Amino acid sequence: MASKTTRIRHFIVALTGASGAVYGLRLISELLRAGERVSLILTDAGRQVLLHETGLDWAVKANERQRQVQEHFSSIAIDCLATDNFFSGVASGSAAADGMVVIPCSMGTAGRIAAGLSGNLLERAADVMLKERRPLLLVPRETPFNTMHLENLLRLSRAGAVIIPAMPGFYHGPQTIDDLVDFLVGKVLDQLQVEHALFKRWGDKDSDE
Repeated sequence: MASKTTRIRHFIVALTGASGAVYGLRLISELLRAGERVSLILTDAGRQVLLHETGLDWAVKANERQRQVQEHFSSIAIDCLATDNFFSGVASGSAAADGMVVIPCSMGTAGRIAAGLSGNLLERAADVMLKERRPLLLVPRETPFNTMHLENLLRLSRAGAVIIPAMPGFYHGPQTIDDLVDFLVGKVLDQLQVEHALFKRWGDKDSDE
């Protein structure tokens, strides 16, 4: 009897101009580690923030960026999609990804998705997730929120999106910034049903206890 094969899932990860590019990078690493396929959408503002916060100077053109990204993650299971490429499969419900995460998510991006504008591939792919009832996760990194921010996030939540603010926990005893990043990324992976060991869960006992 042939053994059952596990289907490789396809996730979209979008990085926008909000602070917190490290969250997106860590999520991509974990998805690739888990054997999933990733499509990266990087906005122009996201590219600038990525350079400022991490020193990664990825190319403007998606095909050039793809080589850099595959080298960075040591994987060929990641593709880079240009924000103006509406011929990409993720722009259609007939080829919808298994899930999409906007991490970090700027308030401008959240507002445009909430309004259903679909002015670029990121917004269109998010719209596809909502209409096809696929997981859409937004990780806003903004503080404080104004009333419009909160109303847009509420509207997105009511439409089916999951809002995961970049609010790290402390009950797992973080010792480094990486621990705080891992906690947030682990929460995202939980929503995508991707196994990980990024943080100790509430009630877990240490192996030496």
